[in-house]
Amino acid sequence: MKKLLLFILFFGITSTGFCQLQSRTFEDAESLQQIQKRKIIVFIHTDWCQFCQRMKATTFKNQEIIQKLNADFYFIDFNAEEKRDINFNNRIFKYQPSGNNVGVHELALQLGTQNNQIVYPILCVLNEKNEIIFQYSNYLSPKDFKLLLENLEK
Repeated sequence: MKKLLLFILFFGITSTGFCQLQSRTFEDAESLQQIQKRKIIVFIHTDWCQFCQRMKATTFKNQEIIQKLNADFYFIDFNAEEKRDINFNNRIFKYQPSGNNVGVHELALQLGTQNNQIVYPILCVLNEKNEIIFQYSNYLSPKDFKLLLENLEK
């Protein structure tokens, strides 16, 4: 009986108080655009980037941010070192190796390059036509990210 009660309590808390951030693929976001037009927010990161990991642990765990992203945007969590081919915007993007187990995905370069360089983490916002309308390459705290989301809604 105790286990059942704990299960119900846990399930009730997780289903009402704590929602998960819905991360889409590029292909999914493009298909969803056909149903409902929304801006796409792409979080471009790597596994070795400390600021990227910090953003994942703080900014993208914030319940207000999660709810806002899920409700009003298509969110893509994109590892810049992803090795699979990605079909997006009528083009196939591939991983570009640059050495032994080192490289970067063409799509990360396409969306994240600023001033001829790529610095992680990167936030790239695309409009409903998949055009870049905003890029930012640095850590964003939950407070600053909330302000960004508010400005994107205007």
